[in-house]
Amino acid sequence: MFAAIGRGVARRPWLVIATWLLVAVAVIAAAPSLKSVTNSDQSAFLPSSAESAKAAAVAKAAGFTKGATGVIHVQRADGGTLTQADLGAIGGLAQTLKAPAVTGVLFDPAQTVAPNGRGALLVVQFEGAARDEKVHDAVATLRTQTAEALKGGQLKAGMTGEAAIDVDNTKAMADAEKIVTLATLGLIVILLLVIFRSPVASLLPLVSVGIVYGIAQALVAIAAKTFDFQIGTEVQTLMTVVLFGIGTDYILFLLFRYRERLRAGDTAREAIVAAVDKVGEAISSAAFAVIAAFGALVLALLGFFTTLGPSLAIGVFVMLLAALTLVPAIITLLGERVFWPTRTKADGKGHPGFARLGRFVAHRPAVALVGSLVLLGVLAAGALGFQPQFDPLAQLPAKMEATTAFKDLGKNFPAGVANPSQVYLRSDHPLAPAELQKFVATMSTAPGVAGPMPPTVSSDGKVAQIPLILKSSPYETAAMDSVPALRAAAEHAAPAGTQVHIGGMTSTFADIRGITNRDLSVIFPVAGLLFLLILGGLLRAMVAPLYLVVFVVLGFVATLGATVYVFQGALGHGGLMFMLPIIMYLFVTAIGTDYNILVTARIREELREGRSPRDAAALAIEHAGPSVAAAAVILMGTFGSLLISGVSFFAEMGFAVTLGIALVAFVVSLVLVPAATVLFGGSSWWPGHRPAPADVVAEEPALAR
Repeated sequence: MFAAIGRGVARRPWLVIATWLLVAVAVIAAAPSLKSVTNSDQSAFLPSSAESAKAAAVAKAAGFTKGATGVIHVQRADGGTLTQADLGAIGGLAQTLKAPAVTGVLFDPAQTVAPNGRGALLVVQFEGAARDEKVHDAVATLRTQTAEALKGGQLKAGMTGEAAIDVDNTKAMADAEKIVTLATLGLIVILLLVIFRSPVASLLPLVSVGIVYGIAQALVAIAAKTFDFQIGTEVQTLMTVVLFGIGTDYILFLLFRYRERLRAGDTAREAIVAAVDKVGEAISSAAFAVIAAFGALVLALLGFFTTLGPSLAIGVFVMLLAALTLVPAIITLLGERVFWPTRTKADGKGHPGFARLGRFVAHRPAVALVGSLVLLGVLAAGALGFQPQFDPLAQLPAKMEATTAFKDLGKNFPAGVANPSQVYLRSDHPLAPAELQKFVATMSTAPGVAGPMPPTVSSDGKVAQIPLILKSSPYETAAMDSVPALRAAAEHAAPAGTQVHIGGMTSTFADIRGITNRDLSVIFPVAGLLFLLILGGLLRAMVAPLYLVVFVVLGFVATLGATVYVFQGALGHGGLMFMLPIIMYLFVTAIGTDYNILVTARIREELREGRSPRDAAALAIEHAGPSVAAAAVILMGTFGSLLISGVSFFAEMGFAVTLGIALVAFVVSLVLVPAATVLFGGSSWWPGHRPAPADVVAEEPALAR
């Protein structure tokens, strides 16, 4: 089948390229903007069965959902106690702050001045959700007005809270996307120039993957509009890294095999047909392994995962089609000029460094196996200390206003004042003032509560909203740990005949934590099973797929452990972003499977030519090693660009995936897998292919001792 695809593309390359360009123009023109289907609010991705989602539904039905909120923390520049003149100036500031989407700015000296007298809050109510453009514009306007009003005086202020955090998060993500895109493109060009010493080859991924990227983004936006779902703000940046990383991998696999066939004496047309024939199955299996990993996310309950998976799967599928058609068509037109100004020499030899590695692994497989397992095992031990983190402020650059203002606020107020937990007490009859007062008094002494704020009652008197200020930051683990006890206390204190629900960001993140743990317990084994099925179908075997998956999973655990050592240990972070394990699992495991497939497919190819398992493993490392190494270095570079994004989550992910790719490529794929294949011998391919006797083919010169 793949030979037929290669011949078809080689016959009509112009038609293939023109078709891709026409499709790209049509799809991009018909698609809505990706921003129109993007949502930065994690709570929007919770299932309706979650307790915090039920609370949000009660609030909306009772008319309490008026829009996003924010707080402006004001303090003296010298850190001293606020004077009466200062309080008067703050009150005047509250009166002057105006913006189209702002419905009110509250300052009450009796309630919003810190107990220590060193800080005061202006509580801002917006008309619209935190992610709305008009709310973002209003935050910018208020910040400018505040800075102008306090300029040259003794007071300073900063805005934080729900709306301000969303504004700063959106800006950080946009800045990160620009940095990552530029760094990714630059690294790809530079690394490919080093590998092939050809400007033509270095630009090939930019052109082909650029077309795929445009089509994939448009298809995701169309799918989101058609099926009425939203995607997280991280998807666009992740798609950039995934498509340029994986796409460059597939192009490299083709280019290395194409160059190998040219060196063996094939014409340019024969070489591209042979490259698609030999590598097409491996690329397809690798792509479907990644798609299966992403597809497994549809089993999640958290909406972020269920939309992230299909979004990235769409991109990878389009990239697969391009790798089998568009890229070979471009190479066909360029011919040997794709490597200009270097020339290909007909020698048929592999890379001498990988030839030496191949001989070592083939002749000392037990040493290679044990040494690799010890290294991965030591790193994997660190995974036992993993602590998930849900704090959105921890992911922002330290100098963002929402972050600095929140830290200043925490010096003068209970940390939970910026985002109180909301208790909703609902009854079939109007609530009696006495029973509401008793309930509020009881909840003020509940675990983790610093104190209540004045309750609000719905117009029909049947629903009460009681804001509770927590002692801990609303995003900290301690606050989330207190949610079950807080919910139990609310259930116990609720008057007979009433229902109670607790919402707010702390409750939301507690639900996200529980649902994420459930999702991981489902997605991991399902993705592993899908990998086994795909590898079994490719290799027509049952034993080899088992140890291939085990080795890659071990690489994942080792990567997580190393990331814990660095960020939680050396850098002192309180935890790693809660989404990191699943992102790592999908990228490290799925992409690691790419490399395993390429190496194992080459081993099988050599076995089918009659070589022994030892000789086949050595030749596979010699010939497939350069393409795996080059692809890994490119992918490490693209993910490594996340380290300079300025966003903590992306930095954690950049480090983890970069290290993970290095481990699965250079340790698992090029050492562990060939070593295990040598040790298992013919049993690796049970019940399928059995290798021919070793004397069918003379020993390759590369294996001479």
